[in-house]
Amino acid sequence: MSLLISIIIPVYNVENYLRQCLDSVFEQEADNYEVICINDGSTDASAAILDEYAAKYPNLKVLRVANGGTAKARNLGMELAQGEYIWFVDSDDWIQPGAILALINWMERKRPDVLNFSGSLYIENTNNIESDELFNEELLTGWEYYNKYALVGRKFHFVCVVLRLYKTEFIRNHNLWFDTTVTHEDNLWIPQVMYYAQSVYSIPENLYVYRIRQGSKMQTQNPQRIFDIVSVANKLAAFFIPLSGIDKRTVYREIAGEYFKGFMSEERKIYGRNDSELIQKINWESYRTVSLYPRHRRIYGLLSVHPVLFRLYIRLEQVLKGK
Repeated sequence: MSLLISIIIPVYNVENYLRQCLDSVFEQEADNYEVICINDGSTDASAAILDEYAAKYPNLKVLRVANGGTAKARNLGMELAQGEYIWFVDSDDWIQPGAILALINWMERKRPDVLNFSGSLYIENTNNIESDELFNEELLTGWEYYNKYALVGRKFHFVCVVLRLYKTEFIRNHNLWFDTTVTHEDNLWIPQVMYYAQSVYSIPENLYVYRIRQGSKMQTQNPQRIFDIVSVANKLAAFFIPLSGIDKRTVYREIAGEYFKGFMSEERKIYGRNDSELIQKINWESYRTVSLYPRHRRIYGLLSVHPVLFRLYIRLEQVLKGK
């Protein structure tokens, strides 16, 4: 049987979780897959663990690089991938038993550009697992899929990269590499993937477990994260505004929300008071263009005068809703 799946795992200082991740991958029933681990400059025992598994499993490739972040590590993995499909797995998560065989069985039916499935959240501090609802079996274009599900409330953010398989040829043909200059690279990458995808096949399977832990990159209270959200909004606007012939209401709504997110009172409590820095980072012409909805136009106008007016407006909304 030919090699079908390349599993790409960036690894950085996850010695306490890496074995569980790798065991879940190598204890699969299928054997037609490769695993590419990028040791992204780990300073703990992660490198030794990778060497141990590489000696045991011939389908594991280990690449050692200086620390450059998840986006750069994923790009390196994509360059090395030999499989027909790529699956990004985070090194502190794990995949369900039988996941690879299930994916192969579904892939052989349609061979889509993107194969979409569900997962579960593992809350480390409570030891609870919360499963997301399953998708119905469905075949859509990428843009149909984006507009149908991007704003639907689920346990996972729509842009979560690990809950999909991507056809390697499709990714390379459209030069869909991760942006290494921002920390919210998934928010930028997924809408572009869905714009280009001719086929997204959703399947009723729960195949991935995502660990939520203190100390992970997504749980770190770093002000740069909120600045990068604005940078992503600028980049998404620059990509989508010139396009014609597609319905852009959903993506514009998402971009507008990213522009004002950092000014919210809740975000200021986490990341600090960064109004002046955020104002300077916004491309205000792009922000005005993507503000299609009446509420977003009001917010754009208030923010362009002063963020305090925006926060008063949000507070008034909350009072009127009884919050």
